[in-house]
Amino acid sequence: MNTLNTTVTSEAEMPEENVVPVQEEKPAETVIEEGKTVGRPFSDDAKFKLRNVEVFYGQDRAIKNISLDIARNEVIAFIGPSGCGKSTFLRCLNRMNDSIDICRVKGSLHLDDQDIYDPKRDVVELRARVGMVFQKPNPFPKSIYDNVAYGPRIHGLANRKSDLDDIVENSLRKAGLWEEVKDRLDATATGMSGGQQQRLCIARAIAVSPEVVLMDEPCSALDPIATAKVEELIAELSESYTIVIVTHSMQQAARVSHRTAYFHLGHLVEVNETNKVFTSPEHELTESYITGRFG
Repeated sequence: MNTLNTTVTSEAEMPEENVVPVQEEKPAETVIEEGKTVGRPFSDDAKFKLRNVEVFYGQDRAIKNISLDIARNEVIAFIGPSGCGKSTFLRCLNRMNDSIDICRVKGSLHLDDQDIYDPKRDVVELRARVGMVFQKPNPFPKSIYDNVAYGPRIHGLANRKSDLDDIVENSLRKAGLWEEVKDRLDATATGMSGGQQQRLCIARAIAVSPEVVLMDEPCSALDPIATAKVEELIAELSESYTIVIVTHSMQQAARVSHRTAYFHLGHLVEVNETNKVFTSPEHELTESYITGRFG
């Protein structure tokens, strides 16, 4: 019987030239220049002008000296690793961070040249202009009709029932939901599918005629078919609204946005046309993230 001899060479016996020394990676923090964003962070037709924005949770600084313009009728996607500050920054745009006692926002934040954080600012009116769609669908435990009619009622946008009916129908049509629900508007919204609930929340947000729609990971809880419908909706809505979307899906950012902003450890590292970010990013951290080297 032939015996196969297998010789195992230990690392110590390997020729010296084959041993590649492991180089320590530079901490990401040291390669970011605070307050400097590469690419195209500014716009000639800005809806939002945001300068030197910082956000603190107690003594911890979550957002570090970010300056950015968000253009009218653009879709801009915020991407980056978990905990990088993209949702915190998004929530500054309609003062959702006000609900967190230990949160402080510094810097200059303007919507159409009006200071968002002016102490005299009516926050209810601001949130009517800057609507928000959250990560998980959150329909009210009311009928489909009443979910959409809620905002117009409290803001006094409809004096007659027929006016309210028109707003509800138009909002549901814009959300691509009218044909699916027009015969059951009195049904409870919580009985809808997840994808339908999220589109209902979008209809509810646009029923008060906002100028901006903020979306915080709006498809993370949806299946691929429902996600595709929401993405089609985003493309249609961008003709009338400015849309800011936070997403963990780089494929989604590539499909729906005009510009993409990459966040890292509270810094805004790069903002560029979406195609450029995903094909030839200017910053090494952006490239590392989109190629999957970390995140």
